[in-house]
Amino acid sequence: MAEALGYQEVRRALAEDRVREDATTRLLGTTAATAASARLVAEERLVVAGLPVVGTVFAELDRGARLVPLIAEGAWSEPGAVLATVHASAGALLAGERVALNFLQHLSGVATLTRRAVDAIAGTPARITHTRKTTPGLRALELYAVRLGGGVDNRPSLANAVLWKDNHWALLAGRPLRAALDAVQPGVPVIVEVETDAQLEAALAARVRHLLVDNQPPERLAAWSRRAGPAVTIQASGGITPDNARAYAEAGAHLIAIGALTHSAPAVQIRCDLVAP
Repeated sequence: MAEALGYQEVRRALAEDRVREDATTRLLGTTAATAASARLVAEERLVVAGLPVVGTVFAELDRGARLVPLIAEGAWSEPGAVLATVHASAGALLAGERVALNFLQHLSGVATLTRRAVDAIAGTPARITHTRKTTPGLRALELYAVRLGGGVDNRPSLANAVLWKDNHWALLAGRPLRAALDAVQPGVPVIVEVETDAQLEAALAARVRHLLVDNQPPERLAAWSRRAGPAVTIQASGGITPDNARAYAEAGAHLIAIGALTHSAPAVQIRCDLVAP
């Protein structure tokens, strides 16, 4: 049986909040065990992400808990829309409310910011992707939210691809780049960051087919893209936002990596309204 989405992350969050020691809910006595319902309501326009994680939260507290999604994951929702209803014991709803909202507000914030970036480059061949600037312990969920927002997968960990960056260049000690890359295992993708014309030429001489252009203006990216040719993937990153992403797309970037999607996405406003039993 497949593990529920966010199972490990949910268990850590519930333990952190000490939900089974809820000093307030225990004051309700036997009322906490009665059946109740809650509505998750959007308070602003947002892209929904994280409802399955909410279901996991309440299922951990009440095996009979049931979440009924009313808006699909990855869809836009308007202010006042009910995203889902949750049916569980009153005690489970009260104890799990904050953890559930923390996940839902954060992941929907990531998906919403991603969708804005995707919309900003609409009509170009470029695609929006993520970086590894994620919240420790939440990377898998945050990248799930990026995908719901319309972004595409990139290098999610150090093991998934070679990413030769500025500090690697500094340690090359005059050796040809090709000599270092010869040790790459077959099938492992290679990405090389270039910051100067000399590094660009060295990467092309080493037959690198994926270049990372970091912290460069669109004009320089365009020039390097023309020099590299259509067979080379150009990935742009560094200070890119939905407001300036289109300039990089039009300059020739194939991938536009935005760290803010995960490290700075504002949590969206969603409330939980409990319906008394």
